[in-house]
Amino acid sequence: MVDLAPQLPRPESVVIVLLSAIGDVVHGMPIATSLRRAWPDTRIHWVIQPVGHGLVAPHPAVDEFHLFDRKAGLKGFADLRRQLGGRRFDLAIGLQVYLKAGLIMGMLPADRKLGFDRARARDLNWLFTSERIPPHAPQHVEDQYFEFLDYLGVPVAREWEFAFSESEHEKRDRFFEPIDSPALAVVLHTTRPGKNWPLERYARVLEIAQMDLGLQPVLIGSRAPAEAAAAEELLQQTRARPINALENDLRRLAWILDGADYALSPDTGPLHVAVALGTPTVSLYGYTDPKRVGPYRRFSELVIDRYTRPGEVTPSMEFRPGNMELITVDEVAAKLEQAVRSYGD
Repeated sequence: MVDLAPQLPRPESVVIVLLSAIGDVVHGMPIATSLRRAWPDTRIHWVIQPVGHGLVAPHPAVDEFHLFDRKAGLKGFADLRRQLGGRRFDLAIGLQVYLKAGLIMGMLPADRKLGFDRARARDLNWLFTSERIPPHAPQHVEDQYFEFLDYLGVPVAREWEFAFSESEHEKRDRFFEPIDSPALAVVLHTTRPGKNWPLERYARVLEIAQMDLGLQPVLIGSRAPAEAAAAEELLQQTRARPINALENDLRRLAWILDGADYALSPDTGPLHVAVALGTPTVSLYGYTDPKRVGPYRRFSELVIDRYTRPGEVTPSMEFRPGNMELITVDEVAAKLEQAVRSYGD
């Protein structure tokens, strides 16, 4: 049984501190939704980095976002203080445990500052909170965030609520209009090399996807040099004809994933965006543990898990370099075929 927070009046104002990365920010969206459903009159604020803000804003549950530029050093903290404009909050919820997030919790003027228990509060984060959720065995990151709701007595709403504008819906429809085959959104590259799957294997899988399964591959991601280079190298290696849709625009990436019929991705932010949007996603795991950071409660049958060893049941934070190499072309092709059988028209 979860130890509950002391029964106090509903807060008039709440601030969530969840800065990055994209996957974590996606996992934070149901927290805002749940708080709004439980406390409709409470003003909800979110301290977030610009990149994450570019994905989740606007969000129907959040009244105000406050941007923190982690790369700006001390100026980032000063800018955030100016944005807050002397506000005082009834409750601050610290969902991240690295030092800068802790320092933000420390500087926020809030009557209650709720964070992780001391065992999980790395970088001395426990020093910046006045209340802590109870200790808990390791579990999925999303469920860790839901522990805060349990502590506060707030019912969990497992809804992400991406709020696309009419203009974004129109852009999505125009993008897919000339594509006359089911679209497969493909993520080739992550910022952690250990998470990446070999490009020559993607090349073969995209040939199978297009020529055997009748799918149209669409490459998604940013135009960062490493991602752009990976896309160019793939185009030279494959007989498939993928659409190169790389762009430095997270909202565009999100509405492409919303319009795609399927997705294929290693463990990275766009994977969690796809799953949140309900797009059937074939997920490639070897470097990180899908029990902790895999697709949350959706499409688990489409996960290829080369991380977990026999007998392992407890989610782990350990990285396992080299395990992505264990995933074969045949395995991925079989999962794509399964996705088409299960979720195709």
